[in-house]
Amino acid sequence: MLEDANIKLSSVVSDINGISAQDMIYHLIKEDMSPKEMAELARGRLRKKITELEKALEGYLREHHRLIIKVSIQMIASYDNAIDKLDREIDQRMEPYREESERLQGIPGLKKKTAESIVAEIGVDMSRFPSDAHLSSWAGVSPGNNESAGKRRSGKSTPGNRWLKGSLTEVAWAASKAKGTYLKARYHRLASRRGKKRACLAIGHTILIISYHIIKEQCTYRELGADYFDRLNEQKVVMRLTSRIQALGYELYLRKLPMAA
Repeated sequence: MLEDANIKLSSVVSDINGISAQDMIYHLIKEDMSPKEMAELARGRLRKKITELEKALEGYLREHHRLIIKVSIQMIASYDNAIDKLDREIDQRMEPYREESERLQGIPGLKKKTAESIVAEIGVDMSRFPSDAHLSSWAGVSPGNNESAGKRRSGKSTPGNRWLKGSLTEVAWAASKAKGTYLKARYHRLASRRGKKRACLAIGHTILIISYHIIKEQCTYRELGADYFDRLNEQKVVMRLTSRIQALGYELYLRKLPMAA
């Protein structure tokens, strides 16, 4: 509606639902301030853009625009109230599982809401699943088994639990951006060979396995580090890099330094 009235507030303000933007919209509806006065309502870093705000607030707001914006704000407020009510109910129901939820939040990219989703879908009694492979298959994140005449072909994963699968995919994308972590390193290794989508599903699979063991063994997440794969195949990494440098015409003398205490 603001754009329709040629008010370009969203082009200047990053969050149209922020305090400053909401104050300006309130006075736009009331029509009791000039664009310059409304621009002065900006807070924090937004005050650096007062000149742009003044121009952005110069529009042609008509009565029907005001009505629809007012109704939209009321609807958003009602949704916010409903979300707050549900959040309080979820917090109350999650109280017996707070310890498991907090442990899960130690996994890179996994926040409170996703931890709640995982606990809600798989529970905390891992005896229902004989192994992490059974849980992965049930969730639909393990790769399919397509083998014939001794030849293995790419197999699609099973449909599984779509709610859990969606949550794991969301966490996987976040984990792929977490700096200095094993999950990010694993994602990039897989993405270079299998593509981003398959790599994301594989990371979701890994996160579910980690979650299974954290809940079952009542342990915390242990970070392996971004250099885990280099340390795992240290000799191969050294040989590969040495060969590349020698191919450029350099001679190398390698000496391993003592590990820091």
